[in-house]
Amino acid sequence: MLKKIKCPACQTEGTTSLVELDYIGPYRCWKCRALFTVEIKNDELVSYKALSEDELKKQLQLKELQEKYKKDSQ
Repeated sequence: MLKKIKCPACQTEGTTSLVELDYIGPYRCWKCRALFTVEIKNDELVSYKALSEDELKKQLQLKELQEKYKKDSQ
């Protein structure tokens, strides 16, 4: 499912592909390249927060660890 997101920095509308109606995670504007953590609930954008490159790397590392432990426990 494609979700339209308006960048709070430059007001450009972009799209992202989501599997579920709820999502919390990173989003990068295709035009200005600004990074945000977005929260989408029931297919509606609830909040966004500016995100640095370092914070993005930490989020991605945490997600990798969670996936690894999820696979190991199965």
